Amino acid sequence: MAPFMVDMRAPKDAQPYAVFTLQADEGLRDLDYEAVMAAYRTHGALLFRGAAPDLDEFRDFTGRFCASSVFNESPDRQVFDADHNIQSVNGGADAFPLHPELSREPWKPDVAFFHCLQAPDQGGETTICDGVAIVRALPDALRDLLAGQRLMYPAGAPPEILRFWLGTDRPSDVQLATPPTDCPYRFVREPEGIWRYFTRPLLHRTMFGRDLAFGNFLLFARDYLGRRDFPVLADGRGVPDAWVDAVRQEAHRLTVPVRWQSGDLLMLDNSRFMHGRRPIADPSKRLIATYFGYLRDARPDPEEPPQARWRQAAFRPPQRQPVAV
Repeated sequence: MAPFMVDMRAPKDAQPYAVFTLQADEGLRDLDYEAVMAAYRTHGALLFRGAAPDLDEFRDFTGRFCASSVFNESPDRQVFDADHNIQSVNGGADAFPLHPELSREPWKPDVAFFHCLQAPDQGGETTICDGVAIVRALPDALRDLLAGQRLMYPAGAPPEILRFWLGTDRPSDVQLATPPTDCPYRFVREPEGIWRYFTRPLLHRTMFGRDLAFGNFLLFARDYLGRRDFPVLADGRGVPDAWVDAVRQEAHRLTVPVRWQSGDLLMLDNSRFMHGRRPIADPSKRLIATYFGYLRDARPDPEEPPQARWRQAAFRPPQRQPVAV
């Protein structure tokens, strides 16, 4: 069957995502790649409505756009397809603050796909917010101040991390100082052990535009985890509350819900849009499949190392090994 392009409803103020509505005899496999990518580059958030809940079709659709993907090792996720890194969203009923997917890691994916296999009866809307719109709404003086800042993500380096990136869990000082070129971390030996660090701009350029966007782990760390030490500013100071409050205020004003229907597929530019969720009345009635990928048609973040491992094949970050008891 020749590819077709369904009618698209463009974004508007209360709906910052484009909506494509499929007819009864149309499926995701039939959508035209170039037309979808053109809309994605322009709008950054696309909702496809009218498809059937189908993991095979979801796998095929995401594979058309992505050369590789990443496994999200956060707990309480079902694995639907281990070979292709297709998982569920986090379980539970909690609301989640805004965040780009895996922005706590140096391998933040380009694109986040969400496919609704079962829509909840009540609550559980996914919320989205345009990080470019947040920056535009900030006062000029604060925007200029934030544009000159970097965030640092400090964390311990357990043995599995050291083995994965350095080839040994007992690295010498020379090995710590000269990691492989594809390693995203700086390593430092501290009195309490070895630590790893990476940094990113507090405001960054989006993949398909020149606009600055706010899209990092800061709101999730503050508002869900209650952490002030991850991320921090590049000099180790905590991010001032006044900065976070100003961003949070604009983000709250600009955030909109996506009310799920079974079969819906949401495609988000992870360099531009953040997402979260509202509380779920009954988590057993909400099932969302996810795929976090690296686009074939990508302009990799210049902050990434050359030949980054996550862009070469399905990527599984090193995970802490269970301790035998």
